[in-house]
Amino acid sequence: MKRAAIYTRVSTARSGRYGERLAHDQNPAVQERPLHDLIAARSWTLARVYTDRDSGAKEDRPALKELMADARRGGFDVVVVWRFDRLSRSVRHFLDLVEELRSMNVDLVSYGQAFDSTTPMGKFTLTMFAALAELEREVIRERVFAGLEYAREHGTKSGRAIGRPKRIFRRDQVVELRQAGLSWRAIAAELGVGYGTVRQAWRSFSSAPEVSENPMSCNLRNESGRKGLSGGE
Repeated sequence: MKRAAIYTRVSTARSGRYGERLAHDQNPAVQERPLHDLIAARSWTLARVYTDRDSGAKEDRPALKELMADARRGGFDVVVVWRFDRLSRSVRHFLDLVEELRSMNVDLVSYGQAFDSTTPMGKFTLTMFAALAELEREVIRERVFAGLEYAREHGTKSGRAIGRPKRIFRRDQVVELRQAGLSWRAIAAELGVGYGTVRQAWRSFSSAPEVSENPMSCNLRNESGRKGLSGGE
């Protein structure tokens, strides 16, 4: 004797034109009644009824999560729904659910579409659903790999290199400007690069003589040196 689980889903409550709360679009009892009759006609045992009041586009629904968790624990043998769209409105999500149920040997019955995976034709259709899910995943995987390969060879979609572009400037100008008395920030602004880039360029010329951080003090020293020399003459 099979143990059957009923899953129903109704839309969430919505607001009317003037802000008033409207009743739920559907009553879960409308879906449940014929499903109870179907289970009784098959002489199955009702294990549990799972009901969500949420959009079919939303995958993370409380009752649906409980349904799948109980299925993994072997809580029932067949899931009975009013229509396929009660499980999900997303084709990809629906196919994933079908494949997971199939992997756990849990059958699926849709009352509105006369679908029953407990029959040979229904099992064949369920296998086709699972094959479509696998095909979709393979197509997505191939697209991802192809995109990564293209990015490695050609950079981004726009053709530019991946990552932050490097600034092109003459590193020897850092030394010239620094020895002329400019501050690090002034040099960075002059060359159109960052402060850290300027310091790194300076360090690459380790033999270059260091200059004071304050260009004014450097100029004063230079001026005083010149005066001293002129005075000596």
